[in-house]
Amino acid sequence: MFIQDRRILIKVAQMYYEEGATQSEVAKKIGISRSLVSKLLTKAREEGIVEIIIHETRVHQFRNLERKIERLYDLRDVVCIESVGLETSKKQLGEATSEYLQRVIRDGQIIGLSSGTTLNEVAKAINSVQLLPTATIVPLVGGMGNERVDIHSNSIVSKIGNALQAKYELLHVPVMVDTKEAKEVLIRQPSIRTTLDLAEQSQIAIVGIGGRPEDSTMVKSYLGLDHQQITSDNEIVGDICYNFINKFGKQVENAWNDRVIAIELEKLKAIPLVIGVASGLEKVSAIKAALEGGLIHVLITDGVTGSALVE
Repeated sequence: MFIQDRRILIKVAQMYYEEGATQSEVAKKIGISRSLVSKLLTKAREEGIVEIIIHETRVHQFRNLERKIERLYDLRDVVCIESVGLETSKKQLGEATSEYLQRVIRDGQIIGLSSGTTLNEVAKAINSVQLLPTATIVPLVGGMGNERVDIHSNSIVSKIGNALQAKYELLHVPVMVDTKEAKEVLIRQPSIRTTLDLAEQSQIAIVGIGGRPEDSTMVKSYLGLDHQQITSDNEIVGDICYNFINKFGKQVENAWNDRVIAIELEKLKAIPLVIGVASGLEKVSAIKAALEGGLIHVLITDGVTGSALVE
C-alpha cells in the first residue's frame, strides 16, 4: 500500500472513530462518496489500523461462561445472572426470563408454560408495552392441588395472558391422577384434548427444571407415604414438566410418569424454542440431563449453577 493511501485510511478512521463524525460528514469533508468511506473503514480494520475490542466483562461478567455452556451443550443461547439468595435468585431469574420472552415473542404465536415458583416470578415480571392480541398462552401441565394456587399453570397462564392482552386457554385437570387408566380417560375428554393439542403446537415453551424427587414437596403431597418408591429410585435425576428423567434426559418408566398429566417429552422436543429456567447446585444433575437430552434450546440460570455445568 502506498503511504498516501495509508494516510487517507488513518484520516478517515480518526474522523469516524475518534471524532465521532458520520460517514456522510467524512465523505463531504474529504470530498469522496459515502460508499467509498465505508470501504475505507473496512480496509482500515483489515489492515490493522483500527482494532475494535469488545470489553464484554465490564458490561456482562458472565459472557465467557455463557459461551462455554453454549458450546458444551450445543445450545442456542444461555443467560446467566448473578448468584444471590434463593428467593431473590428466583425473582431475578423470573425477570431475566420475562425480558428474554418479550424479546423473542411475536403476535400470533402459541406460548406454552409449565408451572412452579420460578415460572410465577416470570409471570409477575411481565410488563410489556408490546401487546399481542392474537397470541395464545397455554399450559403444558395440569394443576397441583390446593396449595399455592399462584404457582399453578392456569394461574401463571392467565397472568401472562392478561399482561400481554393475549388470548389464553386453561387446563382443568390435576397434574397427577390415581391411575394410568384415569389419566387415559381424562385426556380423551374433548375440552382437555383440545388444550393439550394446542400446547403441543406451541412455537415457544418456558419450563422449569426440578431436582430429585426427595426434594419435591409436590411428590410427597400427591403420593403421601407411597412417595418412598419414587424417591428411592436412583435412576431419577430430576423432572421437566413433571416428567421424571434419567441422566440422559430420557423419561423414566415408573408409576408417577404413567399418571402425570403433562406434555410428553417427545412432544416438548418438537417445539421450535424451549426455554429452560432453573438454578441451584441441587439441580445441576437435572439441568445437565435436560441439556444432554436436547430438551431445551435456551438456558436461563445463575453464575454458580452455570459454573457447575462446565466443571
